[in-house]
Amino acid sequence: MSNSPEPVGVDDIVYPSALPFVAVHLGGLAAIWTGVTWPSILLCVTLYWLRMFAVTAGYHRYFSHRSFSTSRPFQFILAFLAQTTAQKSVLWWATKHRHHHLWSDTVRDVHAPRHTGFLYSHFGWIFARSHFEADLDQVPDLARYPELRWLHRFEVLPAVLLGAFCLFVAGWPGFVVGFLWSTVLVYHATFCINSLAHVRGRRRYVTGDDSRNNLGLALLTMGEGWHNNHHAYSSSARQGFRWWEIDLTYYILWLLARFGIVWNLKQPPRKVLRNEQRLGARVIERAAEQLSASFDVDKIAGSITSPRAAGTGVAKIDDRPLPTRAEIMARAKRLLPHTVSLEAVVDRCRELLSGAVHKRPGLAPD
Repeated sequence: MSNSPEPVGVDDIVYPSALPFVAVHLGGLAAIWTGVTWPSILLCVTLYWLRMFAVTAGYHRYFSHRSFSTSRPFQFILAFLAQTTAQKSVLWWATKHRHHHLWSDTVRDVHAPRHTGFLYSHFGWIFARSHFEADLDQVPDLARYPELRWLHRFEVLPAVLLGAFCLFVAGWPGFVVGFLWSTVLVYHATFCINSLAHVRGRRRYVTGDDSRNNLGLALLTMGEGWHNNHHAYSSSARQGFRWWEIDLTYYILWLLARFGIVWNLKQPPRKVLRNEQRLGARVIERAAEQLSASFDVDKIAGSITSPRAAGTGVAKIDDRPLPTRAEIMARAKRLLPHTVSLEAVVDRCRELLSGAVHKRPGLAPD
């Protein structure tokens, strides 16, 4: 997808495209007839954690954010394992995820709960016509590899081969419980980062979006639940910034680095860890927009008591009806996490409020 300013929509879902997704869920009910065996349960648990690592280390931290380096063979292994989850190709995944970070929680985001609703952000967006294709021009660093383009072309092949393997080693219980059940679990654990991690949890950093840190999601997704940390410094291979923030994906990457399989694990700068970094202009703008949205502009405009401009019959605006800077600062401290750029956010918020009030019908600027 290009970086177009067009807002996303929720009315372009092509429902036939969701049939395989529904079939995987319904197929899990076949365990009523196939039975549930201990080998199939072991297979389900093993495949959940193996493929969750492929999602977090592969799809996300490597292909989307290039947060570490590795060899071309291991890059292919990560891509193949990631695509056994049936979450489309690594090229498609990286394209959509990079777009998400560019427009996170704005109307242009591909999955923003505040604008498109929880279910659409959880999985509905995947089946929207506008998201079928991946613009490979957005991932030139990945698209230059012919083997990744091959996987992009045959995106379901890794999942089909894994399903066949499960059937071969553990029979129908292996396929239904081992493969289908683990696939569904990985689906929704992954999707919760797009939806729930932007709704529930705590925010340590001002990121200009709704990303949250959520311990429960971090445990289910091998560290991805430290989502506010991630949005504060997305290129870090480590997402649990504090010693007690469990990040199993990073621990495994650290171990792989000891064997030379991966290297150059990017770390958050000291200023980020201390929450002392200054925010960029885009984050300041978004944080100021969020803060200004917490004020009732219509009420502010209605409180204007300035005298009518002579001969015009139009109310004249000055700054008196606007909240004072101290009032905006007090609200900012309640609503936003600590940041050394809070002064800039408050100043920009007051500018936005003034502009919004001036645009109200019947009011003319000074």
